[in-house]
Amino acid sequence: MKSLAVLTAFTLFASLAAASEPIPFDSARWQIEAAEHRIEPYKGKTSLVLKGGLAVVTDSEFTDGVIEYFCAFPEGRAFTGASWRIQDAANREEFYIRTHQSGNPDANQYTPVFNGLSAWQLYHGEGFGAPVVYEFDTWFPVKIVVSGDQAEVYIGDLDKPALFIDDLKRETTSGTVGLNAANFGAVRFADFRYQAVEKPELQGRVDRTRPRAEGTISNWQVSDPFAEQDIDEKLEIPPNLKSGLGWTALGTEPAGLANLSRVSVLSREANTVFAKLTVMSDREQSKTVAFGYSDRLRLFVNDRLFYTGTNGYRTRDYRYLGTIGYFDAVTVPLRKGRNELVFAVSESFGGWGVQAKFNNLDGITILD
Repeated sequence: MKSLAVLTAFTLFASLAAASEPIPFDSARWQIEAAEHRIEPYKGKTSLVLKGGLAVVTDSEFTDGVIEYFCAFPEGRAFTGASWRIQDAANREEFYIRTHQSGNPDANQYTPVFNGLSAWQLYHGEGFGAPVVYEFDTWFPVKIVVSGDQAEVYIGDLDKPALFIDDLKRETTSGTVGLNAANFGAVRFADFRYQAVEKPELQGRVDRTRPRAEGTISNWQVSDPFAEQDIDEKLEIPPNLKSGLGWTALGTEPAGLANLSRVSVLSREANTVFAKLTVMSDREQSKTVAFGYSDRLRLFVNDRLFYTGTNGYRTRDYRYLGTIGYFDAVTVPLRKGRNELVFAVSESFGGWGVQAKFNNLDGITILD
């Protein structure tokens, strides 16, 4: 665990001088859409107070480079940070500080945003957050260095990164840059600046040779979204529901995670998708399949309900975050020939995902 370092004026100057001049918050270059925002002086700096929204430098073009700003916040719950490669408010890369988790492993968070859904329940642990102790009611610098599909985040100490992100989840493409704050406590920003730099050097390194475990599902067929109530308390998938949906192929990440928001748009009216896989079995047999999901799951085996579960925020105890993992397993009956496993995954917030792996592939073939 590291605490915020007391930085010398020379260290700050050396880091910030390489970037462009700060962009004043009253500049026409900013577009701010938030529940609350205002510009006011605070402890020697002109600050932007932001709550519940996004502030974007509309004329910025940023694929790789450096983003720097100062941040200040009081004690209490808040989520504050920066976004880059912004395509629109619903599609961007995002980093934020959890002010109320100072010193904890999830004191901050990198997450992609796909179709308006932040995915912190899917992306957690090493490479997505790091323990940092924060100081309150004072200015401290934050620097984000983005290079290809990796990035580093410096918090307080501009010489040593607090977080190394070894795999940015969105496509490496140009977008805008900006600041973000959730609709909890208001936070302050000052001296925001950025510089586009092609493939800046990073201090962190990652081993990209991690193999996918045998039996891990690598491809799903994902349906159009529909209302969860359409399958609530159903023992079988309604035939007219299944036949009336469109389907999209979705590949998984190395550990098997399928981020469903890559291909699905969540709404109050349509918060559920089917994630389907086809298994060919050389005989009648049973197979154990481990899986993870967020937030709720109904598993249908050959169209009949076999399992239901809940893995949402605070569903297993009052501190439970609802993060995804291979936490559940069932032994499913397979008939000889073609079998269909359909995972109906329903989402509330925090990440819409599913992953699965068979304990062994003896006598079965998973069709792509």
